[in-house]
Amino acid sequence: MRMEGAVRRFWTAVTRKKQSDDDGNESKLARVLTLLDLTGLGVGSTLGLGVYVLAGSVAREQAGPAVVVSFLVAAVASAIAALCYAEFAARVPKAGSAYVYSYVSIGEFTAFTIGWNLILEYVIGTSSVARGMSGYIDSLVDNKISNAMRDAMPMNVDFLSDYPDFFSFIVVLILAGLLSYGVKESTMMNNIFTGVNLIVIGVVLVAGGMNCDPDNWSIPQEAIPPGYNGGAGGFAPFGFAGIMAGAAKCFYGFVGFDCIATTGEEAQDPERNIPLAIVISLIIIFLAYFGISTVLTMALPYYLQDPEAPFPHLFESLGWIAIKWIVSIGAIFALCTSLLGAMFPLPRVLYAMSSDGIIYKKLQTVNPKTQTPVLATMLSGLLAAIMAALFNLQQLIDMMSIGTLLAYTIVAVSVLVLRYQAEELLGTSDVSVTVPDVLRQLVNGARLKAPTQLSSAIVKIGVCVFAAFVCGACGILVPAEDYINTDYPGVIVGLAILVAVLLALFVVILLQPTDKRKLTFKVPLVPLLPLVSVFFNLYLMFQLDSGTWIRFSVWIVIGYFIYFTYGIRHSVEGERLLTRSELAAARSGANANGNGGIDNTGYDGDEKSASKFPAATYTITQDS
Repeated sequence: MRMEGAVRRFWTAVTRKKQSDDDGNESKLARVLTLLDLTGLGVGSTLGLGVYVLAGSVAREQAGPAVVVSFLVAAVASAIAALCYAEFAARVPKAGSAYVYSYVSIGEFTAFTIGWNLILEYVIGTSSVARGMSGYIDSLVDNKISNAMRDAMPMNVDFLSDYPDFFSFIVVLILAGLLSYGVKESTMMNNIFTGVNLIVIGVVLVAGGMNCDPDNWSIPQEAIPPGYNGGAGGFAPFGFAGIMAGAAKCFYGFVGFDCIATTGEEAQDPERNIPLAIVISLIIIFLAYFGISTVLTMALPYYLQDPEAPFPHLFESLGWIAIKWIVSIGAIFALCTSLLGAMFPLPRVLYAMSSDGIIYKKLQTVNPKTQTPVLATMLSGLLAAIMAALFNLQQLIDMMSIGTLLAYTIVAVSVLVLRYQAEELLGTSDVSVTVPDVLRQLVNGARLKAPTQLSSAIVKIGVCVFAAFVCGACGILVPAEDYINTDYPGVIVGLAILVAVLLALFVVILLQPTDKRKLTFKVPLVPLLPLVSVFFNLYLMFQLDSGTWIRFSVWIVIGYFIYFTYGIRHSVEGERLLTRSELAAARSGANANGNGGIDNTGYDGDEKSASKFPAATYTITQDS
């Protein structure tokens, strides 16, 4: 019995949910971010390496001219995730992004996992952009910086960079100081840099468009010079597989819009402005990527692209040296804004988690003058600076992807959980159900119009089973290229069974009643879009290599050590539930004594006196 009680208390602790009745109006952070600020933040944090590096790299190595289709596929996938973020921004206008969203809808342990992954995502994002900017500047001076550092301070370690990048280290620390000084000042600079960036993109579109040749989208295989990897030629020289591989890579070119959703405590009218800023920024980002990719692949054959700096190479090939330098300066501006967008959410996630007590509470300290979390900003900046100095760009990019995809998946799941769970169910107790009740509810035989505990439980279990079967399908699909054309009929049969189960789960979830609560924004086509998002994100996660999974596991182990040694005991939500249990026990004791509400502990029924009540034993009840 004692062991059973300990297990129950542990399970209650890791699944306790954060109360979502906070409307976001009370905040220590400065509410100064307008719709223009938020849109500029989203565009600036995303239009970086994707424009100036990623387009040329994917065109040459994965998709050819069909890179425009790859960007389109990636944009659609990102848009679905953006819609999920936008709904939660309307539900929970609070700093922390997917962390708070999962805390409200799923539970504390899952929320900590997501928050810890978001920290990894933003640290790696900051480090990788700083490293990319350093490499871009180095390429403009014929790699003299890297060659000198490699000769002076070589680092002969497999999992580290060839040399310490002190330029990246200093840049990240300067940015951390800028963010610590004040959010308004830093977003003002971001808006300026983003404006310059868009102007440069316009110059590239016009100058490159003047040299476009549509025939470069239909180059036959026999016209490709020897020594170049041109595939089969044509618009999609590497076939459908190349387009999808390019889309997986282009998907990360859209990472960054979610930083808008972390500004809930600093945005003016967050329920309106955050969803609007996400949608507007994604439209701008896609149009820029699509236009840039079109100009790039029409002005220069895809197999001649430079994967490191494609546009300077393009204009140098055309003899337009002045345009080359304009584009180069624009690239540096773009990477500056991407650097800001990558680091901007990081101290805010730390602030949100420390405010909830699941990581060290000292990190929630807000400077009264600048109204920013200075300690969290500087510590996260130092961590990002160290990683930028020690790891190379490819290692950083590989590590960045997994946390992002997992966060997107949890947000999509959270949309389903909250949409199929009415607000009034959050505090209700368990009820008894029979097997016939469950079978009837699977098809909503009672034609319920509002969610019940049973319908909500069916959706939660259904989503978990859906994710498990998606993992099974991905386990077959990812390596399928190795044997799909051989005699393996079992593969096709297995996929058919998995698809049938996924469709059945989709129908079951679709039939359940939804919450009719009005929001300023709701994801359309629920449950279809969130389930598609779960499938796409898990599919991309399965394409990550084993080294990335190992490094990710190490990071998770460090996080869980912090949570189980500190967070689970200092959780603000746990303290709130404990206080409520003590109050309930005190009232029960007072009634049992029958002395007019006064018992022998001195508790008089007033919550202000609750601290006088010595609770020797207690049971925490879960908000389900």
